[in-house]
Amino acid sequence: MKITCSKNLLVDGLAVVARAAASRSSMPILECCLLMTSDTGLKILANDMDLAIETNVIESDVEITGQIALDIKMFTDIVRGLPGPQVEISSDDKFLTTIKSGKSEFKILGMNPEDFPPLPEVSKKQMFKISSGQLKNMIRQTVFSVSQDSTKPVLCGQLVDIRGESLKIVSVDGFRISLREHVLDDADEDKELKIVIPGKTMDEVSKILPTDADMLTYFYATDKHILFELDNSTVVSRLLEGEFINYENMFTSDVTTMITASRTELLESISRVILISRDTKKNPVKLGISGSALSINCNTELGTSHEEISVLQDGPDLEIAFNPRYLTDVFKTLDAPNVTISFTSSLSPCIIRVEGSEDYKYLVLPLRLRG
Repeated sequence: MKITCSKNLLVDGLAVVARAAASRSSMPILECCLLMTSDTGLKILANDMDLAIETNVIESDVEITGQIALDIKMFTDIVRGLPGPQVEISSDDKFLTTIKSGKSEFKILGMNPEDFPPLPEVSKKQMFKISSGQLKNMIRQTVFSVSQDSTKPVLCGQLVDIRGESLKIVSVDGFRISLREHVLDDADEDKELKIVIPGKTMDEVSKILPTDADMLTYFYATDKHILFELDNSTVVSRLLEGEFINYENMFTSDVTTMITASRTELLESISRVILISRDTKKNPVKLGISGSALSINCNTELGTSHEEISVLQDGPDLEIAFNPRYLTDVFKTLDAPNVTISFTSSLSPCIIRVEGSEDYKYLVLPLRLRG
């Protein structure tokens, strides 16, 4: 194998696939990336057996086609540190790989490319498409509430629920539910899909996705895998098995008190009052709704803090307490100026929505008030 390509494009490609390389594994080949050259250019693949990412490096000059597996961390560090704008990579039949740029030259021992796990094959019988920017936002606004509890593996992923023209992405961690809905363009009413994708996969996909609303992402699913076709990359991930919770029944329509408030004011006020707290799990914030004002209080062994903002109030006064991080997480990810928060009682979950929209719903359980 022998190829010359842009250093910057190669670094960018390695950064994309590195998300799927194993950091520590009993199989050293999984800590590698596979370089594959052909008449069409260079492809790089990483695969930790749960997540695989393949990307194309454009502007590649291939002299001799072939493949080589290289330790991705070492290879990336070498390429990033090279002095010139172009990189020449060559390998022999004993897997010795030479990396040159300017007056720098490295020789490293690669591994047999035949031992590298290939990109899993996924049937493309049923295709779905969505704006890349839209999908990026949907993941960003829900993935933070994926469970970290490995004893319930199915909740460590995000549900993708497609029924006709409606696409829903849902995540649950036992204390909160994030739901984002979008109407698909050119949707087929007969198409249905209900799968759970690992949260790690969704997080990595969102980082790769461009923000361009005009670009499209295509995806395909089987009972075992999902395949995303992005701009210059392909992502294949295993799916999680198990029954996801019946999330739709959790969003009650019973509301006694509702407020509308500035998202930014809520975020900044809560962020300030918890400055006196070293442990937000043990020190909740108490919200008091009264007379079209929302008071935000925190009481810890270090002191007390108080904020007050104006809100539009509909319904009786109410006092309720929350883990503050569960509130700031959602306010950070939303882009709207105002949110509505619906309450049933001081012991029942609240539901946060973007004002005037049903596309986003966020449910969070309260904490019991003490004293």
